[in-house]
Amino acid sequence: MAISDWTAFVDQTDARMAEVRKGAPDIAKGFGALAAAATKPGVLDAKTKELIALAIGITARCDGCLAYHARAAARHGASREEILEVIGVSVYMGGGPSMIYGAEALAAFDGLAAASGN
Repeated sequence: MAISDWTAFVDQTDARMAEVRKGAPDIAKGFGALAAAATKPGVLDAKTKELIALAIGITARCDGCLAYHARAAARHGASREEILEVIGVSVYMGGGPSMIYGAEALAAFDGLAAASGN
């Protein structure tokens, strides 16, 4: 998927996810609790955890994952250079498809980091 406006994509996905949360509140609440527990700083800080999640999003070829985790990585202070290293590890683990989604992840990070003022 070649998304050119990642902010609009996030807005659209947020609206769709709001419908899911409304229709399946218990599942959404459980997923939210899981996400909060998994990304809570511990031995690994929140930025590192978001970089890991972004790498998984790249290898799983999940557009929504790219958007949300690129934005979260930017909010936690990730640099463009760190995103490029994440892409490198993702390509190593996921091959050619990860190279394509790595390029999408970089575009997502660039667009969403700019939108969040980082």
